[in-house]
Amino acid sequence: MTTALEIVDTADEAARQELAPLIVREPLAAYLDARGLGSGPVEAERIGEGHSNVTYLITRGGERFVLRRPPRPPLPPTAHDVLREARLLAAVQEADVRTPRVLDACDDESVLGVPFYLMEYLEGTVITAAAPEPLDTPDERRRISEELVDSLAEMHAIDWLECGLEGFGKPTGYLDRQLRRFVGLWEINKTRELPLVQAVGDWLAANKPESPPATIVHGDYRLGNTMFASEAPARLIAIFDWEMATIGDPLADLGYLTATWSEPPRGEDRKETMFDRLTVTHQEGFLTRDGLIARYEERTGRSMSDLRWYQALALWKAAVFMEGNYKRSLAGTTDDPYLKLFDQGVPQLAEAAHEITKLPAPQA
Repeated sequence: MTTALEIVDTADEAARQELAPLIVREPLAAYLDARGLGSGPVEAERIGEGHSNVTYLITRGGERFVLRRPPRPPLPPTAHDVLREARLLAAVQEADVRTPRVLDACDDESVLGVPFYLMEYLEGTVITAAAPEPLDTPDERRRISEELVDSLAEMHAIDWLECGLEGFGKPTGYLDRQLRRFVGLWEINKTRELPLVQAVGDWLAANKPESPPATIVHGDYRLGNTMFASEAPARLIAIFDWEMATIGDPLADLGYLTATWSEPPRGEDRKETMFDRLTVTHQEGFLTRDGLIARYEERTGRSMSDLRWYQALALWKAAVFMEGNYKRSLAGTTDDPYLKLFDQGVPQLAEAAHEITKLPAPQA
């Protein structure tokens, strides 16, 4: 067997590899030709974080596209469904939500061995370690925070039925389904016994709040899944990574955004997780978690009284989901060194979720 390459030229080369490649240039070029998407040889470069579904910049001649596909199999049931993601993006393209335009979706697995979709390439910055220089001031950092919340509020205000998303998700019972799904997913994903995962799941089931009216839910809404224009004033131009999107409780998105938002450490702060290492938001001007919550409440009028439940849900779900990625690293189906960090990262997430469950309930 040859060493596994991510990108190969032909289907014959792909078949000779021990691990399937992620891009096979010749069949992909033929597929793009048939749809009038560029011409000439295919060049592919990984972009984004790429720890779950994988994203490539595809260049053909002078044209650029973005290709999104699942990771290498085997995959957990219902996870990594890129065609479902493409359906939602196509549905909301004309609505007031900031998304890239879908160009094509492919369910023919003879091309790359998995379904995939293509979207337009956008120029901008995904803010991870630092903001681009024109936005790296206290005023612009504050505006980045505000744009992040305002874009979430816009998404939650979309009439999803008007967009043709009937049947995309059930508008009632979302929290019950989330609990059932992730309890089941833990049984599939787990590589070791972690009692706190069970304890948090039990607490969530016993303290489930009443959901507000259903909206589109992104499912992984955070700064690293957005793109900003690189010039001032700060302007969010695209929301990415809709893999976990559905119709459900909007506060699940806010709970995740705020539970994973990194603040400078404080003496009484919750247990550290991997999210707290994303220190770009420690700089002067970025809103605190409480500031994000207050702006969302102002923009939407929704009650924040149960938000700690949604924050605990977010970290618990992250623990379950990341255990699946850690399992892939143990199985050798990925060579991503980041996923090995979840040996310690998953227990930390479970512990942080458990700490939230011990906070006193807000007074009415």
